[in-house]
Parts: sequence; structure tokens; C-alpha cells
Amino acid sequence: MARIKWIAAALLVAASTSALAERLPSPGIEVNVPPEVFSSGGQTQTTQPCMQCCVYGNQNYSEGAVIKTEGVLLQCQRDERAISTNPLVWRRVKP
Repeated sequence: MARIKWIAAALLVAASTSALAERLPSPGIEVNVPPEVFSSGGQTQTTQPCMQCCVYGNQNYSEGAVIKTEGVLLQCQRDERAISTNPLVWRRVKP
């Protein structure tokens, strides 16, 4: 008998809580978010963002990669002077 009373009391509390929640006014807060937040803003991104890489021509390159651009050789190397989560930079390779 005591168990039935306990279950009935629990059901009564649950029902009154949901009824109270329906009567409370909504906060009415609106947040205007520009559509650019959810899109690329017209730019196409073909590669995923990389945490430890150099980027050139919308391509990701890992440490040690060498590319030739406009007759200049560049190598992706660590930047000893930077304290950051992405310490790789392009450095000119001297011939």
C-alpha cells in the first residue's frame, strides 16, 4: 500500500512539473545569425582545415613539403619563433 502511494505521489509531481513548464512564458530571446556563418560565403573549400600544415593554392601541405611557385622553391617548416597551434610556415629554399 505504501508503495502505491509513493508511485502515485511521484506521478503527481511529474504531471504538475510538466503543467508548470507549459504555463511559464518563453524567454523571447532572438539571435540573428547571418547566413555566412553556415556557408562558405561563396568560396569553395576543397580541402579540410588542417591543424599542422602549410596552405598554398587552397591545398594543405605537411611539414617538409617543397613546392615551386613563380620560380621560387618554398618548403613547409616549423616556425621556432611562434608559439601557436599551427607553427608551420613557408620558407624560401636557397639554391
